[in-house]
Amino acid sequence: MRKLLVYLKDYKKETVCAPLFKMLEATFELFVPLVMAAIIDTGIKGGEVSYVLRMGLLLIALGLIGLVCSITAQYFAAKAAVGFSTGLKHALFGHIQSLSFTEIDTLGTSTMITRMTSDVNQVQNGVNMVLRLFLRSPFIVFGAMVMAFTIDVKAALIFVVTIPLLSVVVFGIMMITMPMYKKVQAGLDSVLGVTRENLTGARVIRAFNKEEEEIEQFGKKNAFLADLQLFVGKISALTNPVTYIIINAATIVLLYTGAIRVNEGTITQGQVVALVNYMSQILIELVKLANLIITITKALACANRIENIFEIHSSMTWEEAEDAAGAIASRKDAEQTTGASYVVDFDHVHLTYAGAGAESLSDIDFKVRKGETIGIIGGTGSGKSSLVNMIPRFYDATQGAVRIDGKDVRKYSMEELRQKVGVVLQKAVLFSGTIRENLLWGKEDATEEELWQALTTAQAKEFVEGKDGKLDAPVAQAGRNLSGGQKQRLTIARALVGKPEILILDDSASALDYATDAALRKALRELPGEMTVFIVSQRASSIQHADQIIVLDDGMMVGCGTHEVLLQSCEVYQEIYYSQYPKTEKGGM
Repeated sequence: MRKLLVYLKDYKKETVCAPLFKMLEATFELFVPLVMAAIIDTGIKGGEVSYVLRMGLLLIALGLIGLVCSITAQYFAAKAAVGFSTGLKHALFGHIQSLSFTEIDTLGTSTMITRMTSDVNQVQNGVNMVLRLFLRSPFIVFGAMVMAFTIDVKAALIFVVTIPLLSVVVFGIMMITMPMYKKVQAGLDSVLGVTRENLTGARVIRAFNKEEEEIEQFGKKNAFLADLQLFVGKISALTNPVTYIIINAATIVLLYTGAIRVNEGTITQGQVVALVNYMSQILIELVKLANLIITITKALACANRIENIFEIHSSMTWEEAEDAAGAIASRKDAEQTTGASYVVDFDHVHLTYAGAGAESLSDIDFKVRKGETIGIIGGTGSGKSSLVNMIPRFYDATQGAVRIDGKDVRKYSMEELRQKVGVVLQKAVLFSGTIRENLLWGKEDATEEELWQALTTAQAKEFVEGKDGKLDAPVAQAGRNLSGGQKQRLTIARALVGKPEILILDDSASALDYATDAALRKALRELPGEMTVFIVSQRASSIQHADQIIVLDDGMMVGCGTHEVLLQSCEVYQEIYYSQYPKTEKGGM
């Protein structure tokens, strides 16, 4: 938690004023029993009505001043807590964005969502409660004890015994429940993970009639979380009754002792009432303190989980961005050093994902010249996406090297590499907004002409022109108001807006019909300049006209060449091709 307190640095005034005003409220509250004692001993006993009225007005004044102090403290505490959580969320989101795909895959989406939402909210509540009550409650507890000593030392000794006993109960329960609350948050992660899987895979679950199994699995995890929460809740619930028992027992002893002292003439009836009022104040504040400690326990458990995310650092390090002249010079140096006329070079590359038992790619070795079109084909799970994901450096090679323009991708700055490589992922991802806003992700300062050129190449111009507002037509979250083919064409256009030197189409035309797919490939070939294109596809027709076709099987490159060569020499390619076209056909589309 200590590391997270840095996000309170912009709220120093609030973090001081909130407890300060609470202390002022508590101070006025401590004077109330003394005023009541004076009313009983002087006003009521002496029959002085005017004195009772004056003291009554004083009580009202103490109450009003305390109310103003309390509202002011609440305002400052809330402002500091909300500002703290805002800064923490920004920092946590930024840190997650800085992690590589390896760390994100390892952590999992559900746990990161929980920590960004539920955990941060718990910490926010903890900060709010601490600023309001953490000093106030102990101040009143010990203040009441001190005030009791000013009334009668012998009677005040009851407070000396009661307060440590209550502290043992409260803090003992806190120490027991703190690790349990960590388990509760972990259980919440698990339930959230299952829920997310079921929502995103609802159609698949229904298609295979697995609703009952998924309901049963969710029920088990939810029941485990509920049982854990009930168990922790039962232990936490002991705080209030045990506290009340101790306080009420202490009150009985206090009344008995007070009665004896009054009979002896040592203290007055009003002072006994004041002592009982102080005991009641201690009871109320310790109940508040117990609830506060439960909240703090949850907040600390959540804070530790958030700190664990901050302690995870990206396994990738990036070079500092060079200026334009420096980038051109370094590229020329790389080309001269390596004699590189190849834009992409895989040099005996191996890839093993974190936590995986076996390699996903083994000894991948090929070179690509500028302007070439490379087709990548293979069975499901053969490593096609893994291969192309290494070009923009989503993952680093565990052995070997991936080079662009003769320079290892690990030597590029992120900005330079992202400008060189445009990626269209297997799953089309669009954001809520307009078509224009989505396209400008490819290039922030793109002109209207550049946007329409990209849409034309991506075969999306016709349907965009048909929409109300055209470029300013709305796009729902995840593109839910568009068909699968429309979403894929917009994501391709988005990549083309940036005019990358290397374009990766990772099975991104799977929702397009054959005619549109063929028109897209033709338009890409006719683009000005020499763009190098990687096409990952399950369709042989999509890649058969490529300059090179790389055939993958179980993470290994089993063939590399043109369509005609592979059809003669590569058994895996033959199997894929003839599964889509009769053996009598020698060509394709």
